[in-house]
Amino acid sequence: MDISERIVHLRTMRNISQYKLAKISGISQAGLSDIELGKKQPTVQTLDKILKALNVSWAEFFSEETPDMPPDLRQLLQEAESLTPEQRQLLTAFLKSLKGE
Repeated sequence: MDISERIVHLRTMRNISQYKLAKISGISQAGLSDIELGKKQPTVQTLDKILKALNVSWAEFFSEETPDMPPDLRQLLQEAESLTPEQRQLLTAFLKSLKGE
């Protein structure tokens, strides 16, 4: 997947319109459209703005191994990473109780 395809994929996965992504990232919609269509390659600065607007790190963007994850699950995982092992066990038990297990 090339840069333009990856941007489109991440944007659509997050249910963000091209207009909204352009507005959040501070670039023109026409410019974003050209990037997504592969007509132009983004500068490092422009790609950085897009990635920040999508809440995606550079490593995630260029990694072939990182599965795409909805933003709410990514946030949940980030929060869970800072918990102690005991807190993680409690969280796991709580999540299982929510599912009725």
